[in-house]
Amino acid sequence: MRLPVIIALALVLGACSVVREPASTISGDGPTLTPISDTSRDLMRLPPPKGKIVASVYGFRDQTGQYKAAPDSSFSTAVTQGAGSLLVKALADSGWFTPVEREGLQNLLTERRIVRALETRPGAPKPPVDTLSGLLPASVLLEGGVIAYEQDVRTGGIGVRYFGLGASDQYRTDQVTVNLRAVDIRTGRILVSVSTTKTIYSFKLAADLFRFVSFRRLLEAEAGFTTNEPAQLALRDAIEAAVIHLIVQGVRENNWALRNPADIDSPIMRAYIDAQRTLLTRPEVEQILERTPLEQAPSQ
Repeated sequence: MRLPVIIALALVLGACSVVREPASTISGDGPTLTPISDTSRDLMRLPPPKGKIVASVYGFRDQTGQYKAAPDSSFSTAVTQGAGSLLVKALADSGWFTPVEREGLQNLLTERRIVRALETRPGAPKPPVDTLSGLLPASVLLEGGVIAYEQDVRTGGIGVRYFGLGASDQYRTDQVTVNLRAVDIRTGRILVSVSTTKTIYSFKLAADLFRFVSFRRLLEAEAGFTTNEPAQLALRDAIEAAVIHLIVQGVRENNWALRNPADIDSPIMRAYIDAQRTLLTRPEVEQILERTPLEQAPSQ
């Protein structure tokens, strides 16, 4: 009877050594650059545009009103409030847009006024040329925000126990959805509007032992670990996917163009076009209506 207990104890203690955090993690690692994902690589490998689009972002707010689940709430929001910064970086990384500062526009104007005041103060030498040029106007305004955050969309797990020795795993999925739209500043017309959804995964694995090894001697041990996908990285992936789909759909609707039209058949473009194959653009709908004659109503 002792041999199974000894084997189980060895397995549990071995699991403890496996799931134990390394000393470098416990003591704290130095800061590193945020790791990039497959979506980030797709964003950086998009074919070049015919001309960069000057775009402005005044804000990309959290419109969900969701807070973290209790007991970890503390009135903290479920998603980061810095989605605008993530969007600006995604626009710059794509190579299709030239983002201009608008979220901190007041700070920029204050600094420009300081420079003007220093140049015009009494006794200051007049600069040979104007050191401040005009601000770059945007041709496209990017609007939208985080429109949904659903918690516990799917939960589940599996477990087994035999003679006091057990193991189990559990999983949970959340979902974050963003909407991104491009607006023509000359007319206010919405050129393209896309929505993307990213699933956030959480996983827990645990093993435990509860057994009487002899009279009045109880052996109890447990080990496990939990993995939670960072919500801000999932939100970044959703925003980057929205930027890619915005570019691809804009090309399909002739709102902007590729430098080389043949790049429409590149692997990256085809992958995202295939992802949109169930969504017909407005020009495609009009072409279908032109080719399909309307049925004549029967005469009375």
